[in-house]
Amino acid sequence: MVLMKTAQVVVLGASPKEDRYSNQAVKALLANGYQVIPIHPMCETIHGIACAHSLAEIQGPVDTLTVYLNPERSSQIVDSILKVNPRRLILNPGTENPELVRQAEAQGILVQEACTLVLLSTGQFDK
Repeated sequence: MVLMKTAQVVVLGASPKEDRYSNQAVKALLANGYQVIPIHPMCETIHGIACAHSLAEIQGPVDTLTVYLNPERSSQIVDSILKVNPRRLILNPGTENPELVRQAEAQGILVQEACTLVLLSTGQFDK
């Protein structure tokens, strides 16, 4: 049995399609005991977890916000991302966004350009 960790992890761009990395990240985070909130504008659940339809629905402190949106899409919601004020922002491969990085770091948010799945599989997610 995996014990639930207190860290709330938001997966921005979560997909119900099992071949997508964002879907695999939700599954791996759950398997590792994290409290996961998938964000998808139209999907109700992913791996049995209720989806939020936007960042505006997020309640409480967020430890990690892991991004699976391309830079064009994340640029459109920078203010919403910053309002969530996560401790850490992970930009997965293909989501790198220099303007988002600049603004997040200016707000004191730790930014990592890394792969959530790799961080989990190598035991580095909590570091």
